[in-house]
Amino acid sequence: MTNKSYQLAVVGATGAVGQQMLKTLEERDFPISTLKLLSSKRSAGKTITFRGQPYTVEEATPASFEGIDIALFSAGGSVSKALIPEAVKRGVVCVDNTSAFRMDKDVPLVVPEVNEHDLQSHQGVIANPNCSTIQMVVALEPIRQAYGLNKVVVSTYQAVSGAGLDAVEEMEAQTKAVLAGEEASASVLPVSGDKNHYQIAFNAIPQIDLFQENGFTFEEMKMINETKKIMHLPSLEVAATCVRLPIETGHSESVYFETEKSGASAAEVKERLSNAPGVTLQDDPTNQVYPMVTTAVGKPDVFVGRIRKDLDRDNGFHAWIVSDNLLKGAAWNSVQIAESLIKLNLIKKQA
Repeated sequence: MTNKSYQLAVVGATGAVGQQMLKTLEERDFPISTLKLLSSKRSAGKTITFRGQPYTVEEATPASFEGIDIALFSAGGSVSKALIPEAVKRGVVCVDNTSAFRMDKDVPLVVPEVNEHDLQSHQGVIANPNCSTIQMVVALEPIRQAYGLNKVVVSTYQAVSGAGLDAVEEMEAQTKAVLAGEEASASVLPVSGDKNHYQIAFNAIPQIDLFQENGFTFEEMKMINETKKIMHLPSLEVAATCVRLPIETGHSESVYFETEKSGASAAEVKERLSNAPGVTLQDDPTNQVYPMVTTAVGKPDVFVGRIRKDLDRDNGFHAWIVSDNLLKGAAWNSVQIAESLIKLNLIKKQA
């Protein structure tokens, strides 16, 4: 990638996404000269092994970023809002995997396969989009390039890991309770701190994040607004319904989209996707080949299948999109952004 090596910090290193970030950095042989693992005060002091070496996790403070070149953040929006401005003051380029800065007009919201060029305008902060948005725009971008896009309607089937480790542990406990004929208690989903909590085991919860005044949830509005920003299509019609399912990892999406140009066949759309960066086409209905979380988890690509033309609209198509929400939806996309920053020579190395 480069002959240079960089001083890197990972904020939220002990969390599920932070752990995936470290695994991805190791697998990608990312050029690191110094690694600093940061977390909340509660997790400070833990030891994490990276490239065979033990690292002690430190509490994240403004002073932690002295001399750091790149920082990957995945410790929650409040942490990002408090610490990213401090890091930027110290010359750090920050890749943020929270919603804190995504819709800031001065912050590029980047999926490298779609809008890597937006990195050129960064002012020290780059936002990593929502996991469900990322996999959808990776699949839609080659179609937009060829035929344009007018409309997108998406229904998501999202894994519990997207809500954090507490949610995963609660799902496991509920599953055991139900199978044992016992009552399942709920205190995490759909949203920690909201009025009511529901069992996720053997259930589908049509709420991810808090409801907004317009009747959509915050997760749905993220998908709507982020898609328009990433694809530079402010007038694109987007609607989303986001549902939580009792799956540990891996988001699935049913997507209906309408192109600007009419006349394309399903076979032509498949051909575009088969050659698209970051996409694996799995579409052979005769042999029941289509994307599933059981085969997508642990892989960095976005998997697309079940592509078919709408029966009523010549410019309408349906697709099924699956990806690992902790990898492409978070850790891998963040590391990709860092790699792109290096490739484009957009990081000023500190002494």
